[in-house]
Amino acid sequence: MTDWTEKYRPSSLSELRGNDKARDKLREWADSWGDHHEAVIIHGPPGVGKTSAAHALAADRGWPTIEFNASDSRTKDVIERVAGEAAKSGTLTAGGGGRRLVVMDEADNVHGNADRGGTKAITSLVKEAGQPMILIANDFYEMSNGLRNACQEIEFRPVSKRSILPVLRDLCRKEGIEFESEALEQIAETNSGDLRGAIKDLQALTEGDKRLEAEDVVTGERDTTEGVFDYLDTVIKKATPQEALETSYDVDETPDDLINWIEDNMPKDYHGQELADAYQFLANADRWLGRVRATQNYSFWRYAGDNMTAGVAAARQGEKGGWTRYGPPSYWSKLGRSRGTRDKRDYIARKIAETNGVSMSTARREIMPHLSVMTHHCKNRELTVAMAARYELDEEHVSFVTGSGKNTNKVAGIVEDAERLREEQSVEGSQGAFEGEVSEEMDVAADSDADEDESESTTENETLDDLTESDLAAEDDEDESKSKSAADDDEQAGLSDFM
Repeated sequence: MTDWTEKYRPSSLSELRGNDKARDKLREWADSWGDHHEAVIIHGPPGVGKTSAAHALAADRGWPTIEFNASDSRTKDVIERVAGEAAKSGTLTAGGGGRRLVVMDEADNVHGNADRGGTKAITSLVKEAGQPMILIANDFYEMSNGLRNACQEIEFRPVSKRSILPVLRDLCRKEGIEFESEALEQIAETNSGDLRGAIKDLQALTEGDKRLEAEDVVTGERDTTEGVFDYLDTVIKKATPQEALETSYDVDETPDDLINWIEDNMPKDYHGQELADAYQFLANADRWLGRVRATQNYSFWRYAGDNMTAGVAAARQGEKGGWTRYGPPSYWSKLGRSRGTRDKRDYIARKIAETNGVSMSTARREIMPHLSVMTHHCKNRELTVAMAARYELDEEHVSFVTGSGKNTNKVAGIVEDAERLREEQSVEGSQGAFEGEVSEEMDVAADSDADEDESESTTENETLDDLTESDLAAEDDEDESKSKSAADDDEQAGLSDFM
């Protein structure tokens, strides 16, 4: 599958989303380059469109692009050999005399003496360049003063959620994917201004599925320095053990989460013995994480990190090429799908606990199972109405307890009757406070209503009693010991609170 960030890369500056001011400054730089002949540094966090802007500009101007990654070849000799000719010559390919755009990516990853003259070579290059030259960097201030002073600079800022959402919608339409708006909003929110990360998340979450729902969106928050997907590509495919470990420091994932990212995605590129070796390192990492949980000694995290990063990279037998679709850990999706169920269960348990004066645990484990049996599929309608009224349950919670369909007329009618019952009980309970102020005629009417309510309540309670006794009869027959009777009495007491 083609990487969507490449497949849908903007072909013109007008298609670039977000950073309108930066885009306009880049266009102005290109229009006036013949007057100043200065290189420009485009800087900002990953995933905001810096490289896309450079290529879109070249497409708009019809300039062939020569791209060079400074971090791959940092020494003076390599920089002058690879980039020097491209930047200085005005007649590059096929003897043509047209203008070319030289793009130097990761220009902030060259550091003075450590890279044997690399910084000085780049500084000299931009001063002598006979072609437009764009340097791309994440951190402008990681570059030397001399290099910064020799170039113009344009800052790209994180892309706003408002700008990311139209891109995600457009991609869904182009790929024929149905979506819930909330799902796209969650992806945009999670990526914190990283448009590239949002696109990668969307592609990962929709592979093999033409519908995206909000509950399917489970993504890890990214550090703005190193995205987790970029890191997976690094550690699994190409990094040395040392590089894999050092790069992990820039990923905003705890070892507990990072090990799951690696474990789920590693088998997509590793096979045979290298996969077995990598799993052995992950097993060692998991042991160290277990010790952290057992002792709360977080210094053990570094041993887990060594195994899951450097160890996995060391297990690789050669570099891996091509693009791989990485995705969030599978168990996160399972947690996401079950989260709504747990929330409903806990809401109901909380209502029961507050009303009956019991703990959440007692409500979940002892009272809710009985209510579920007693109101199964709402067959005892009066009892189900009484339950919904007592605990102030809405349709989804009544459906959860009874096992009925979510949006049935039966459940809706029960909730409506429960609301009326609560109102009647509220009015009946408030009349005593104003008894001395009401007229004799209203007293008579109230007495009449109270008699009618008492009659209905008696009938309802008799039904509850019968059902409760039936439910517990089997247990009473099996064991008539005092301990069992005491346990049954406790359960009956919990249900009597409901009644």
